[in-house]
Amino acid sequence: MTESTFIHRFEPATRAGSPPLLLLHGTGGDENDLLGLGKMVSPGSALLSPRGRVLEHGMPRFFRRLAEGVFDEEDVRRRAHELGDFVGEARQRYGIAAPVAVGFSNGANIAAALLLLEPDVLAGAILLRAMVPLSDPPTADLAGKPILLLSGHGDPIVPAGNSARLAALLSQAGASVTHRILPAGHQLSQADVTLARDWIGNVEAKAA
Repeated sequence: MTESTFIHRFEPATRAGSPPLLLLHGTGGDENDLLGLGKMVSPGSALLSPRGRVLEHGMPRFFRRLAEGVFDEEDVRRRAHELGDFVGEARQRYGIAAPVAVGFSNGANIAAALLLLEPDVLAGAILLRAMVPLSDPPTADLAGKPILLLSGHGDPIVPAGNSARLAALLSQAGASVTHRILPAGHQLSQADVTLARDWIGNVEAKAA
């Protein structure tokens, strides 16, 4: 077992041309949490779903935090590189293209860090309730990379200004960012599913 190995689930594609998805759960989730969401967002896509390797009071996460909304940024960087290595290994093992990340909360934050630290790992991302993961991010080249950022207007965890900064940060790096603020809190709604499905359908159509 290599250092970058994650406990994970993989489900092969059932429809040619559908982009593979990297499913990244929130705090307390596991490798099974977002499989249903992945199937709703992009039916037929290959699904790669790792379990976060950090435990907070027994709950899996993808990186450590010092307090609510305060990240251990050294750990964020290390864990993002580990996740990048895992994706590279999984691509070889399962024969898939660079995936589109679908991350919720903590999973969305590690996906945002991965975009900034290792831009070539992901083909794009759906970031659900994400925050700026690094206070001093590196200069990344995300030229044209499609990113959907869905925030909740009443989210008690992610301040509106923070998600707006993340959208600006990714845009400044060259990504094609769509940022929508939904009448929701931190939890996901049907609107998230519908918007994500429509967005990835457009991404798939452009790729074809």
